[in-house]
Amino acid sequence: MKDLKPITHGQVFSIAWPIILANASVPLLGIVDAAVIGNQGSAAALGSIAIGALIMSFIYWGFGFLRMGTTGITAQALGTGDDAELSATLERAAVMAGLLGLALLLLQWPIQILIFNLFQGTEAVESGAQTYFQIRIWGAPAALFGFAALGWFIGIKQSGYVLALQFLLNGLNIVLDIWFVVGLDMGVAGVAYGTVIAEWTMAIAAAALILREAKRRGLRFHLERLRDPAPLLKMIAVNRDIFIRTLALLGGFVLFNWESARMGDVPLAANFILLQFISFNAFFLDGFAFTVEALVGEAVGAKNPARLKQAVRKSTEWALGTALLLALGFWIVGPYAIDALTNVPEVRALAGEFFWFVVLYGVIGVWPFQFDGIFIGATRTKDMRNAMVLSFTIFIAAWALLTPLYGNTGLWVAFVIFLSARAITLGFLYPGLAREAAAPANPD
Repeated sequence: MKDLKPITHGQVFSIAWPIILANASVPLLGIVDAAVIGNQGSAAALGSIAIGALIMSFIYWGFGFLRMGTTGITAQALGTGDDAELSATLERAAVMAGLLGLALLLLQWPIQILIFNLFQGTEAVESGAQTYFQIRIWGAPAALFGFAALGWFIGIKQSGYVLALQFLLNGLNIVLDIWFVVGLDMGVAGVAYGTVIAEWTMAIAAAALILREAKRRGLRFHLERLRDPAPLLKMIAVNRDIFIRTLALLGGFVLFNWESARMGDVPLAANFILLQFISFNAFFLDGFAFTVEALVGEAVGAKNPARLKQAVRKSTEWALGTALLLALGFWIVGPYAIDALTNVPEVRALAGEFFWFVVLYGVIGVWPFQFDGIFIGATRTKDMRNAMVLSFTIFIAAWALLTPLYGNTGLWVAFVIFLSARAITLGFLYPGLAREAAAPANPD
């Protein structure tokens, strides 16, 4: 067991701030995408990016277990001081990412047919979204390997690497988007090409940083450890639960965007604009959620219940304060930001009408984000799976009841109910985690 010092607010912030800066570049990319396409004067083009980006997010987020599962298991290995397991965890995640990325390339045509049958956008929107998908899918192996690498770096509390990689990915992507769309007039295809190039560049850089960190720690990579069934089965079980949980979460976003598309190009574009602000808020809160993943996982690995409580309390204090500041900021600058993102009058008006939901979403969202981080760090993924499936079921019921009566207002209310259900269900399960996950080790 490692002898760990008490967690301080300074330690929480030192881990979180690079992740926050890194994550802030992700919604910034979405905002740039929306701006370069939205100011072309076509709601259909903006809708194409909305649907295309949603589809790729659905695919990639579905494999988000490569990041989350790797973080929890890595952090627990760090807590126990098992260097061999640190390297083996990355090996398993990297091999899994490569195989899954190859599978996505081989199955891209049936995936495209299946997914686009689920959406009911206009012909112009669907055509642009298909172009976007057909280009973006070629970045899948690089993107999935990036998930595994980021998860490992977070698990060993090297958030500086996360910052460097995300800045590289999103900074290069932004530059290429502006060049391809504004400079070369490539439209939707230009946004997709820029992203693929950035994803492969980031994967190469991640591999180089892994080798650097392994050398610094004296880690050795032995592929024969991949044949050890016990840790492999644990990773598979963790990833399976997170996969099901993520499908339910993404199901909520897909249903939200599907209903938006049914309402027409203007509601779809307006809701897409609003989701950019929610993404901006979410990735800030994820900075503290990722931090608590690493700290809780380390505490669980070390069987240190006092450290578990410190990790939860201090990271949540930071997250709550950040959420309130973001809500205030959104309330002040929201109308001006909407005008900057699109010059389509109808889209501006509708987005402004519903902007208060963005503020409400941010205040409530801090709780499910923190609980997600806690449960991932403790690898209590079965609880996460069950809670999310129940929350998604509640969302479907709210959507079916409210949207036919109140239109876009009903859709947003149902979306907030979905968020609240995530917090309530995990909050109900948290006391059991606190009692059991970091129970003191037996003396013998």
